[in-house]
Amino acid sequence: MILLIDSGNSRLKVGWLDVRAPDPREPGAVAFDNLDPNALGDWLGTLARKPVLALGVNVAGAERGDGIRTALARHGCPVHWITSRLQLLGLHNRYTQSAQLGADRLVSLLGVRSRLPQAHPPFVLASFGTATTIDTVGPDDVFIGGLILPGPALMRSSLARGTANLPLADGPVADFPVDTHQAIASGIAAAQAGAVVRQWLAACQRYGRSTDIYVAGGGWPEVQQETERLLAQAGGLAGTPPVPAYLDRPVLDGLALLAAQPDPQSL
Repeated sequence: MILLIDSGNSRLKVGWLDVRAPDPREPGAVAFDNLDPNALGDWLGTLARKPVLALGVNVAGAERGDGIRTALARHGCPVHWITSRLQLLGLHNRYTQSAQLGADRLVSLLGVRSRLPQAHPPFVLASFGTATTIDTVGPDDVFIGGLILPGPALMRSSLARGTANLPLADGPVADFPVDTHQAIASGIAAAQAGAVVRQWLAACQRYGRSTDIYVAGGGWPEVQQETERLLAQAGGLAGTPPVPAYLDRPVLDGLALLAAQPDPQSL
């Protein structure tokens, strides 16, 4: 068994891969959310089968990474962190400094790619977490770049912290909000959805064809309706818009693909 670890800014997700399974690329269910390294070690102690390796991405800083490494070492399980580079299993990274791209972004794009046939349309992956990232991959398996902006919850909390009179608001989305809660909720949804539509239109123009959209992350339900509405409006400009397909764990899917390679620790 190989553990799959997605250590993000606000959550720690863990899955596993049984390399003896008929399709070893299909990961097991996510073990935990909101998990701290000590709890990870305690959970490992309850398993009948001990993992031989952990493969992961960590964008939560060195302290979190060290804590995970220590917890795994208690059970004789080494961890190998995947980092961004120019190419990963045929996915090409066009960042000016390839190592600067968050490893979670590159691996999640690989997770989307693992679900697609060899010949596939361009696609956009929008992940709504602490930060929202909106990344584009062409039919040639080249990641051409993407956006980073505050996620929905961070937008809301930053307004409450950074202003004297704005609340930590929640409310319905409206075209023309008539109270502060509506105005904040609508502004957040508009910003998130507008960024997705912007990147979708840019990809359609670049490749001369419609582009698929995949979405992930806990913030998606908050902005789903507005995103789908704006995409439908934009469809007249760039062909029939796709319905965004939700992916529960693209990072773990990408890690599973890497873990199924003959020597994952060399990646």
